[in-house]
Amino acid sequence: MSTHDAPANDASPTKAWYRTPHKLVLAVGIFMGLFTLASGIIPQLTKWHGTKEPAREVFDGIPGALQVAFYTVIPVLLVWGAFAFSNRVRNWERGAPDRRKTTKKNVKNRLRDFRAGAYMQTLLRDSAAGLMHSMIYFGFMVLLGVTTVLEIDHQLPEELKFLHGTTYMAYSFIGDLAGLVFMVGIVWAIVRRYVQRPYRIRIKTKPEHAIILGVFLLIGLSGFFAEAFRIAEAGSPSHEKWSFIGYPLAQLFDGASEHTLSTWHQIMWITHVVAFAAFLVLLPITMLRHIFTSPLNMYLKDRDRPKGAMRAMPNLTETSLESFGASVVEDFTWKQLLDTDACTMCGRCTSVCPAHATGKPLDPREIVLKTGEVMAASANPQVTPPLSIDKEITISANSLFDRITAEEVWSCTSCRACDEICPVNIEILDKILDMRRYLSLMESNFPSELGNAYRAMENQGNPWGMNQGERADWANGLDVAVVDPGDPFSAEYLYWVGCAGSFDDKNKKVTQAMANLLRRAGIEVAILGPSEMCTGDSARRSGNEYLFQMLAMPNIEMLNGMGVKKIITQCPHCFNTLKNEYPQLGGEYEVVHHTQLLESLIASGKLDVSQATLEERLTYHDSCYLGRHNDVYLAPRKVVGSIKGIEVVEMQRNGTKGMCCGAGGARMWMEESVGVKVNDERAVEAISTGASRVATACPFCYIMLDDGVKAAGKEENEVKVADIAIHLLDAIEAGEAKLAHPDAPLQQPVAGD
Repeated sequence: MSTHDAPANDASPTKAWYRTPHKLVLAVGIFMGLFTLASGIIPQLTKWHGTKEPAREVFDGIPGALQVAFYTVIPVLLVWGAFAFSNRVRNWERGAPDRRKTTKKNVKNRLRDFRAGAYMQTLLRDSAAGLMHSMIYFGFMVLLGVTTVLEIDHQLPEELKFLHGTTYMAYSFIGDLAGLVFMVGIVWAIVRRYVQRPYRIRIKTKPEHAIILGVFLLIGLSGFFAEAFRIAEAGSPSHEKWSFIGYPLAQLFDGASEHTLSTWHQIMWITHVVAFAAFLVLLPITMLRHIFTSPLNMYLKDRDRPKGAMRAMPNLTETSLESFGASVVEDFTWKQLLDTDACTMCGRCTSVCPAHATGKPLDPREIVLKTGEVMAASANPQVTPPLSIDKEITISANSLFDRITAEEVWSCTSCRACDEICPVNIEILDKILDMRRYLSLMESNFPSELGNAYRAMENQGNPWGMNQGERADWANGLDVAVVDPGDPFSAEYLYWVGCAGSFDDKNKKVTQAMANLLRRAGIEVAILGPSEMCTGDSARRSGNEYLFQMLAMPNIEMLNGMGVKKIITQCPHCFNTLKNEYPQLGGEYEVVHHTQLLESLIASGKLDVSQATLEERLTYHDSCYLGRHNDVYLAPRKVVGSIKGIEVVEMQRNGTKGMCCGAGGARMWMEESVGVKVNDERAVEAISTGASRVATACPFCYIMLDDGVKAAGKEENEVKVADIAIHLLDAIEAGEAKLAHPDAPLQQPVAGD
C-alpha cells in the first residue's frame, strides 16, 4: 500500500494494474495456489526418493487418493483466501491518499518498525500477554517452516536431498520443540480468555475466538498424534527419539495391530489437514487476518509529520473543498482504514484510556472496531467486520456516525495513551480528531462551553477571554523586556509565555519563577506581551481548524517578520504546536520546553543548584503533550533530581503509561459531568505516593491536579502542587537561606507563596 498515492476513485487509464494493491494480493494468492499444486504434481513425475537413513518418506502411509485431495483442496483454499483478502484491500483503497511511500530516507525506519512488529517487541511491553502471543506466533511460524523444509526436500533429486542423518534428527527435535511451544501458548491463551478473563479481553470475547483457538489446538494435537502413530507404525526406530513428544506418545500404542496404527495415522493426518484447511478459511474472514495486516501496519508506521502533529489542512479561506474532517468511510485515509483490519482487539488502548477508566462513553478500541464495521457493511463486495457484531446492530450507510456518537468523540482528552500502547501502531487519535473536525466545522456540533472558548479566542486572542493588554502584567517589577513586533528581535530567546502563564493566577507564579531562574542563569529573553496570541492548540484539537489558522497565521507572520529563531515555552501545548504544527504553515523555529532548558542550564553549570535543598518527598506528573506527544520524559526528572535532600517517587502510572490530567484535547474548556473527574482520579494516585509535593510541567496539569488534590481534602501545606520551576526556585532559595543562616529552621515553601 505504500505506493498508493492517489484517491481510490482515480480511474485513470494510465494507472497500471500492479499499482492497485488488491490486484497484487490476488496475483500473489494465485501464484501460491499454482505453486502448491505444482509441488504435488512434480514428485509424481520425477519419482525422486531418498535412500539414505535415517530419513522420512513424505506421505509415508498416506494413500494416493488423500494426497490428491490434499494437493487439490489446499491450492483452491489459497486462491479463495487471496480473493477474500483482496476484497479487504479493495476496502482500504476507498480511503483518501496518505503519503506512506518507502524512500531512501525512511527505509531504515520502515524495516526497524517492521522488525518490532514481526519480532513481537511491541507486544512484549505487556510481558505475560506478549510472551503468550510470541509462543503461538513463533511456534506456528517454525512449524510452517518445518513443513516447508520437508516439502523442499521432497522436490529435490536424490543427490540433493538433505533431510537425513543428523540433519533429520535435528529437524525432528526442532519440529517437536516448536509444536510444544505452540501448544503451551494456545493453552495459555485459552486459560487467559476463559478462566482468568481480564476485563479488556472479557468484554470483547466472541464465538469466533473459541473457534480460532479450537482450530489451533486441533492443529497442534493432531500434528503430535499423527507423528506418534507414524512412528509407532514404523516400529518406533531409535532415531525417532529425537521427536521427544511424538516418540513417547508412540509408546502408548505399543502392541496395537499394524492395521489399527495405519488407520489412526491416516485419521490423525486427515484431521491435521482439515484443521489447517479451517485455518486457511478463517484467515481472511476473522481477526486472524492480523497475522498479515499487523506487520504491514508496523512497516507503515513512519510518516511525514511528527507524532505530536495533526494532519495538515489547506488554507480554509482559499480551498475549494466543500467538506472538512471525517464523517464517512471515504474521508479517512487508506492507512486509517488498514488500521481497522490490523487491530488485534487486545484492548490495551481501552485499558489506558483515562476517559474510559473514569466512566466516560469513549472506548478507543470501539472507535477502531465501529469504523471497521461501517467500512465492511458499506463495502462492495461486502466483507466481514473486524469482529463479529450482534445481529440487532444494523448499518444502513457509510456514515461513521451511524455507529460512533458525538459523546464518544468529545470525551477524548487527546492524551495519546491509546496510540502509544498499541502494539501494532493503530492510529486511533487521528480518527477521533478528524471526526471532531467534521463535527466542529460542518455541523457546529460541539459542547456549548467550548463555544465560549472559541469566541474568546476569536475576539480576545486567548481562551480565557482576558484583555490582551494585560498579557504582560505578570512581569510588573521584573526586569523582562517586552518587544514590539515592528522591531528587530535581538534577544537570544523569545519567551512564549502562553495564555495560562499570562492570565491564570496559579501559572503567573510559574512564569515569574521561570523569569527569576533565567535571570540567575544569565539567559537573555524577551516577551511579546500584548502582541502574543494563543497558538491555537485548543481550537485545533477540538476540530476548529478555521480558528486555529486564524490564530496561527498572524503569529507566524509576526515571528518570521521579527526574525525569531529560538523560542522557550512553559506550556507543552504551545511547545507542541510551535514545534510540530507551525512548520505546516511556514513557521520554522527551534523550540525548547522550559524543563529542557532548565536541564541544560543545570548540566552546564549556568544555573547554580549546588545549594538547592528540599527535605521532602516529590512525585512528578507526566504531561501528555510533553511526554507521549514529544517523548520528553527525562528532562523534568533530571531537574528535580538535581535538588539535594529530595526523595523522588514515581506514581504507579508514569512515563509512557502516565495518566492524563483530563485537560488535553480542549477538555480544559469543557465541563466533566459523567463519571469520576479524570483529574480527581489522578490526584488520588499522586497523594497515594505519600509525596508532600507534586511537580507538573504544564499549566493545564498544574490547574487540574491542584484542583484534584484540594477536592481530595488536602491543603497546600500537606501536598503542594506546583510547576517544576517553582519547586526548583523554592529549593534554591531555601538552600541560600540555610547558607546565610545555618542555625535557622528551613522555611518552605518560598517561590510558590
